[in-house]
Amino acid sequence: MSRKVEIVARETLYQGYARVDRYWLRHETFAGGMSAPITREVFERGHAAAALPYDPDRDVVVLLEQFRIGAYVADIEPWQIEIVAGIIDPGETPDEVARREMVEEAGIEARELEFISRVALSPGAVSETMYFYCARVEAPETGGIYGLDHEGEDIRTFTLPAADAIDLVTQGRIVNGAAVIALQWFALNRERLRREWTS
Repeated sequence: MSRKVEIVARETLYQGYARVDRYWLRHETFAGGMSAPITREVFERGHAAAALPYDPDRDVVVLLEQFRIGAYVADIEPWQIEIVAGIIDPGETPDEVARREMVEEAGIEARELEFISRVALSPGAVSETMYFYCARVEAPETGGIYGLDHEGEDIRTFTLPAADAIDLVTQGRIVNGAAVIALQWFALNRERLRREWTS
């Protein structure tokens, strides 16, 4: 059910790699009527698409590891274990981004994509949403180093047995939100995917 939101004013506070906007607004309340005026800052950086590459013939997934400044500042492990992901540029569809990023970040191509969900990652202050996919791939025997130099990317890829990757989530060793979401979905759907995707 959509409720009323009244934007009184908006101001851009910062514009760089991302943008920060300040909103003055009122919204409909559960009790009825409108809230008192409130002020909120929103981090704007666009929307993203992510994919968990899965090889059903070998029952392995392809994961990435790279340095993340946000994790470093939060005082958690800054070299995050992740899945393939990238920002959706104007004119691109989410599935096109997922396919493009798999080549750029992991050197592999998607044979099939299954849509998982669109998720608001931190809706209290960030406008970004992420489209999640699971990708059927032929996983490489060994990992490699990928990424775009002009974007400052230094990405290590590696393959892991599917069960071991799921275990990393339950052990708390994968703390990247996108990877946790995708791997938990994968844990629930792995057997079905193996049946449907095994050649």
